[in-house]
Amino acid sequence: MFSRPAPTQSITYPEKTVPSPPPASLPGKARILVVDDDPEIRELLCDYLRAQGMQAAAVADGQGMWDWLARHSADLVVLDLMLPGVDGLALCRSLRERTPIAVVMLTARGALMDRILGLEMGADDYLPKPFDPRELLARITGVLRRTRQVPASMHEPEHLATLRFAGWTLNMQSRSLHNPDGLLISLAQSDYRVLCALAQNPQRTLSRDYLAEYTFGRERQALDRAVDVCISRLRQHLEPQPRQAQLLRTVRNAGYVLACEVETLA
Repeated sequence: MFSRPAPTQSITYPEKTVPSPPPASLPGKARILVVDDDPEIRELLCDYLRAQGMQAAAVADGQGMWDWLARHSADLVVLDLMLPGVDGLALCRSLRERTPIAVVMLTARGALMDRILGLEMGADDYLPKPFDPRELLARITGVLRRTRQVPASMHEPEHLATLRFAGWTLNMQSRSLHNPDGLLISLAQSDYRVLCALAQNPQRTLSRDYLAEYTFGRERQALDRAVDVCISRLRQHLEPQPRQAQLLRTVRNAGYVLACEVETLA
């Protein structure tokens, strides 16, 4: 298992342009960048991921990450929360604003609020430290499958349709969401998956457990608020008054429902 003490950190917001990665065909061919200030963890993770057939590189901090991404493309970043200089939360938010690169965040064990904040910043999944590298590999593989047009389970639609609801357009071929004015709305991959599940089952309550399995490829754990965070972010986009949700409604003790008609476009 990998773990280390948390250093002192500060938060800044770098301005960088990062190229979008060309899609790799399978998770085994993926390009992974590890951002962690512990040299032993960097070496161990890179060796392990390479042994699994992935292309892996590592840097020690946020500046190193931006410098590396300016020269190379990546499919996924494994990002430690506690970094010197710019912390993982700020880096995750900057990555989400500037790139489509997937993010798996590493957090301290038991730091529930850190995990929630990581998801709110746009992380696609998280893993608490200390962790087994085999579990990290499973999380990486799951995120990569969800962020590409590769069927991952029986829940993945065979036909990637375009869905329209309440003036919004969800194109499952291009994985894009446009608002009623036609503007493109940027979504974290986890938010996109939750919206797809609900839009394919309109006016039907979906449980948190179902949404967790569909979105993250794993069972929901006790106190796991990942799905709730996705819903909260989606409401910020879809609802005129997010605190009085009319489209994405909570069904007490049952789950969530997209409470409108959905049209499938040709």
